[in-house]
Amino acid sequence: MRLAAAIAALVGLFAGPAGAIWPFDGQDLPDPERDLGQAAAQILSRAIRFHSVNPPGDERPLAEFLGDVLKKEGVEAEVVETPSGASSAGRAALWARVRGSGRRRPVILHSHLDVVPANASEWVVPPFEGLVGGGYVVGRGALDAKGITVVQMLALLTIARRETPLDRDVILLATPDEETGGQQGAGYIVRERRSLLQDAEFLLTEGGGILESEPPVPPVWGVAVTEKTPCWLRVVARGTPGHSSSEPHDAAVPRLIGALEKVRNFESDYRVVPEVARMFASLAPYARDEDRKQLSDLAFWIEFDPTFRGRFLADRGQNALVRNTVTITVLEGGTQTNVMPLEASAHLDARLLPGESCAEFRSEIVDVIGDPRIDVETLLAFDSGSTSPVDTELFRAIQRVAGRFDPGALVVPRAIAGFTDAHYFRALGITSYGFVPRWLPPRESLGIHGPNERVSIRNLERGAQAMVAILEDLGSAGNR
Repeated sequence: MRLAAAIAALVGLFAGPAGAIWPFDGQDLPDPERDLGQAAAQILSRAIRFHSVNPPGDERPLAEFLGDVLKKEGVEAEVVETPSGASSAGRAALWARVRGSGRRRPVILHSHLDVVPANASEWVVPPFEGLVGGGYVVGRGALDAKGITVVQMLALLTIARRETPLDRDVILLATPDEETGGQQGAGYIVRERRSLLQDAEFLLTEGGGILESEPPVPPVWGVAVTEKTPCWLRVVARGTPGHSSSEPHDAAVPRLIGALEKVRNFESDYRVVPEVARMFASLAPYARDEDRKQLSDLAFWIEFDPTFRGRFLADRGQNALVRNTVTITVLEGGTQTNVMPLEASAHLDARLLPGESCAEFRSEIVDVIGDPRIDVETLLAFDSGSTSPVDTELFRAIQRVAGRFDPGALVVPRAIAGFTDAHYFRALGITSYGFVPRWLPPRESLGIHGPNERVSIRNLERGAQAMVAILEDLGSAGNR
């Protein structure tokens, strides 16, 4: 902690007293109209200080704070209670709206209020203090996804100040529980509070952004139109408990280790879905000479060119886009060195390609383990996600704005290896894109779910400006 404090002092300014959450009185924030970047930085800094780590979440205080900011600016806003389950934490979503003329169906700006845990020992500054300095806001959630919420909020505030309303309502929806599957967040809204969605036509959420590249490669505006789906499994081994001085042949921990070794060495067949083929075809002109032809027709060449296939699959990110993947993430066993436990278990995070079934994948894992004394339970599974079309006014609006902000930019419909809450909304027929305008070099993205997560104030400012431009282009489409 001494090191963290020293670094913090060198970096610059704290957003407030250590460990405190600033009360909002409407007078101590920079005016977004005069200083958009500093307003974004201060709101985000305070948002990070709300400890909305999921589990248990406790997102309600953050929703109330952000709602107060919006209401102070005259924006219609509501804190929507959501289920807390067995937890005593207060859980809620934030809903807000700027009304348009109603000539066209609404567009939703979606994000989430919960964050993953952060181990302070891995950070150079405390992860929940919302440090502002050196042109950055640092803290858990700066990228995923409190920074997104703030960018969308400021875009909404800017739209609210327009003299002429847009053709569409713009709805802000920031939900809890995304980091553990969203069933009590976005899933709850879709199941029980669908009226809040107001028959929306479009939705923008996390999942895509702008990749800054070195010339001659142009900036790539990646718009996620589909994603892999989660299949979270628990592998359970049971055996004879007792004193560890004499290990029986059926001890739980060794049996679990044997099963996990088989899982670790398992590799599913590769399969190129149309969305992935289209994405790489768009990027092919900017690839290395030896890959350009193959990427233009990925499904063909990955099958019939072993050399290219090996090179393509050696990249972990690319490999994850053409295969079901499975990662061992949680281990649970004994609690004392000299005691053999009755049970040992592990969690598996599997991500499935569009069109795949978790039930079928679970059966495949059972066969891979090949031990009838090992149980495989399903922790989380969704129906295979659908794909949003690209022949839409929203996609064209993103293309036009990309041309203004980054002349020559490449706008690419993409598939992502992660998953978001978008699938809940796609299931209702809402065209949902994973896209938030922020310019991130690859090294910046490492902070997502990792240590030292940060976002530049310039990104917050420019992101809000680009989001406004997209909404104005989309919301005035009937007037062009």
